[in-house]
Amino acid sequence: MPPAIWALLCGTFLVRVAGFTYPFLSYRLEQLDLTTSTASRILAAFGVGWFAGQLVCGWLADRVGRRTTLIGAMSIAAVVLPLLAHLASTAAVFVCVGIVGAVYDAPRPIVSASIAELIPSEADRARVNGWRHFAVNVSAAITGFAGGMLAGSVGVAPLIWANALACAGFAVIAWRYLDAAPAVACVVTARAEYRAALGDVRLWLLSLASLAGLICAAGMFCALPLLMTDDGLSAAAYGWTQLVNVVAVVTLSPILTPWLSRRAASAPMFVPFAASSVILGAGMAVAGLASTTIGYSLAAALLVPGEIIIFIAAGNILDRLAPADARGLYAGIWGSTLAVAIILAPLLTGWALDQGGDVLAAAAGLASGLFGAVLVLPLAALMHSQPPVLRPKPLTQTAG
Repeated sequence: MPPAIWALLCGTFLVRVAGFTYPFLSYRLEQLDLTTSTASRILAAFGVGWFAGQLVCGWLADRVGRRTTLIGAMSIAAVVLPLLAHLASTAAVFVCVGIVGAVYDAPRPIVSASIAELIPSEADRARVNGWRHFAVNVSAAITGFAGGMLAGSVGVAPLIWANALACAGFAVIAWRYLDAAPAVACVVTARAEYRAALGDVRLWLLSLASLAGLICAAGMFCALPLLMTDDGLSAAAYGWTQLVNVVAVVTLSPILTPWLSRRAASAPMFVPFAASSVILGAGMAVAGLASTTIGYSLAAALLVPGEIIIFIAAGNILDRLAPADARGLYAGIWGSTLAVAIILAPLLTGWALDQGGDVLAAAAGLASGLFGAVLVLPLAALMHSQPPVLRPKPLTQTAG
């Protein structure tokens, strides 16, 4: 891999393994003695910021360059996170959380666009995306375990500071190893490309199909606790499901990634994408019907192959439909679906439990996965009839 890709993957692992802010944000808010409704609105602000940040960072990656965008986002995180750790004003915390949400996952569209730009082979792209997903999952597991062990003894503030230092470190890595920004397109052309992306039906179908599948994938962290609490299971039981999840990731990634890499080289990965959505839906169906730790652990293991495949397959399809001069924008729009999925997963599960209990929760998860698979049919038809057109770079440019 090019040095820039190694740098981006190492930086991604760094900020994820020290990414304590999001999973422990509710504990930080608890220290402020906020009402439940106020804390909920602040947590929602994080999700809204995450959604907006994916769109803005993806667009900026194309306009001002990957290096400048990444350094800027990580520098903002390094400055705002310590404020979040110590400010007591509700309004100030609300603003900080929104900003942190916007830059928390900023590397995602930048890394996606850089992989598509710097690695020409579809098979190699799929392999890199597979190991990228592996690193993110393993680092997230380390974050949860280490944070849980340290929060009680050192508190939440030092964990947020560690997150800030990791972001500063990623900014330094980007400054050292990424190339300087390319030429910057004029504002008029940039706006036209944004309108073109939002008018691309193929991108909308891919995003909606991904959202349906990712709602199930996000259920691992957002919906499973609700289901297990409803069955009277403890937090320790949830911890066991996460351990099973990590073991499944470590076991299956080396098996699935090479196979998916070979599959990516031959044709767009429509069939694997549809299969992954069905697998994810089935995993949430099993979770909805489970009532014991063993049952939920089985669901956690079943979700893993679907999660591995959907990220690699979606990246493969996105690379094939995104114009070369708008890869960051397309990656940002697609990346926003994960933020929406994290918001919708607990809402869907909570509604299902209130309206029909475990059976409806299982049916809702399965229906979401099946809906994502069905959307692949019109997406495949459109991509076969409308091959991607690489638009030339605009003539009106300024030096970057």
